Amino acid sequence: MLRRFFVSLIVLTFGVAGAVEPPEVLLWPHGAPGSDGKTGDEVVETTASGERNISNVHKPSLTPYLPNPEKATGVAIVIAPGGGHSKLCVDHEGHNLARWLSDHGVASFVLKYRLCREKESTYQLEEHAVVDMQRAIRMVRHRAAEWNVDPVRVGALGFSAGGELAFLAAMKQGAGDAAAADDVEKLSGRPDFQCLIYPGKSNLINVAKDTPQAFIVCGYGDRKDISHGMAEAYLKFKEAGVKAELHIYSAAGHGFGVRDSAKGAAARWPHRLEEWLLDNVPRPQVPGSASGQK
Repeated sequence: MLRRFFVSLIVLTFGVAGAVEPPEVLLWPHGAPGSDGKTGDEVVETTASGERNISNVHKPSLTPYLPNPEKATGVAIVIAPGGGHSKLCVDHEGHNLARWLSDHGVASFVLKYRLCREKESTYQLEEHAVVDMQRAIRMVRHRAAEWNVDPVRVGALGFSAGGELAFLAAMKQGAGDAAAADDVEKLSGRPDFQCLIYPGKSNLINVAKDTPQAFIVCGYGDRKDISHGMAEAYLKFKEAGVKAELHIYSAAGHGFGVRDSAKGAAARWPHRLEEWLLDNVPRPQVPGSASGQK
C-alpha cells in the first residue's frame, strides 16, 4: 500500500512538473455576467492516471498556446473540454491538444467555461456556457495582432459537452454590438469553422447555408446519439451545401481525446485535423497580414 502511494506520488509529481502552462486570461477581468456574488475557488481533482478535472468555475478564462512565429499559420482555435457540463477534463480534452496544435503552427486557446450541470449550479447552457465560448472567440479576434492570428480564421473546437458549445456558437449569428462600451463585445462571436469531437446533443445541430464548415470526429463504439448522430449531422451539412468532413473510428468509443499513450488510428485524429485545416482554412494571400507571415 505504501509503495503504491509513493508510485502515485511520483506519477503526479512528474505530471505536474511536465505540464507547464501559460498564464490564463480572464474573459471578463471585472467579473462575468451572471456570476455576480460567486466567489468560490475552482476545484481541481486528479484522476488515477494523473489527468485533471476542474469544477466550480465562476471566472471563465482562456489559456493561450501560441506557436513559434516561424511556424505560425495564422489559424486560431478555441478548445472547449468535455465533462458532461459538471466538470472540465482539461488535459486529454484541452491542454494536450493545444500543445500539439501550437507545435504545428495553430494558435490554440483552452477555454474554462461555466458548468450548467454541476450540483446546485445556477448556470444555463446557452445563457452562460455558450456565451463564454462566444466571448472567447471575440477576445481572440480582439487580440489578433498581439497573438499573431488572422481574425477571420478563428475556429471553435469542442469535445463531448464542449462540442455542444462549438456547434451552438456556430449556429448563432453572433454579431457584435457596435455601440458596446467594451471593445471586445463589438466583434463577432461566431466561429469561422467548427470542429466537433464526439459532441453531445447532436439532435440540436441545425445547418443553414451560412453555417460555418465542420470537421467531425467520433468513435463507432460511442453511444448511439453520438455515433449515429454524427453521421446524421454530416448529412445535414451535405444537404445544406456546407462543407464537412467526418471521421468515425471503428476501434474507438467515447472520450479518447488526445493522450501520449494512445495507440491506433483514433490516436492520430489531430493529424487529420491538420490536413483538413490546410485544405479548408488556407492562408489568404494578403501582404503583411498575420496569416501571410512565414
